[in-house]
Amino acid sequence: MKKRTPVSVIMTKDVITLSLNDDLLTAEKLFKSNHIRHIPVVVGERVVGMLSFTDLLRISFADAVDEDEKTVDAVVYNMFTIEQVMAKNLVSVTSDTLIKEVAEVLSKKEFHALPVIDDDKLVGIVTTTDLINYLIAQF
Repeated sequence: MKKRTPVSVIMTKDVITLSLNDDLLTAEKLFKSNHIRHIPVVVGERVVGMLSFTDLLRISFADAVDEDEKTVDAVVYNMFTIEQVMAKNLVSVTSDTLIKEVAEVLSKKEFHALPVIDDDKLVGIVTTTDLINYLIAQF
């Protein structure tokens, strides 16, 4: 196993983002259409928060398939803004942070994704799934 590998090797570089002006229905559509669970919230290139699919589940029935429940989602989503629902106290890493260090951070925290930020600019995102896939590739 490679011990000094930077997170830039496994992070997602083409990151889907949200802005504070986006609504939660837009966020849900991005989560579902891209099969992702975490989206950084940005102002320009600066990350100001992280929204997870779990955040939406906490306030709604986001995984509902019934048409009536989708209208319930829309009503609930209109009651909140992204800024109210997103996580604001972010932990981030840089692209040269070692994968081992990222794994240590994620193993001790209650979240499953970290924005990768270089010079105050979002350059990627790394998730627990990225770490698991990296480990699987080592065997």
